[in-house]
Amino acid sequence: MTNNAPVRPQMTAAYFLQAALSFAVALAAVTIGVAYMPMGAWERGFLAIGVLFLVSSSFTLAKCVRDRQEVSQVTTRVDKARLDKLISEHDPFDVKNL
Repeated sequence: MTNNAPVRPQMTAAYFLQAALSFAVALAAVTIGVAYMPMGAWERGFLAIGVLFLVSSSFTLAKCVRDRQEVSQVTTRVDKARLDKLISEHDPFDVKNL
């Protein structure tokens, strides 16, 4: 029986570094922007809490999307294994199958 598992693309170090740096730069820019805005402490605090909530929600959403994709891949592989088993056990020349 052959294993036709899909090849998982590997993330390169350069891609990971670019993603991490872009996240850090964007978060730093928003943090500095909120810190130097000409407004009161309450308004700055509200914006800071909003940014923190947005960041944590983004991580949660990314994890949910990844988990859903992994579940669909596992389900597909299980269905394919069941079908492969049925095909391997089927004998077209067996009298019971006529």
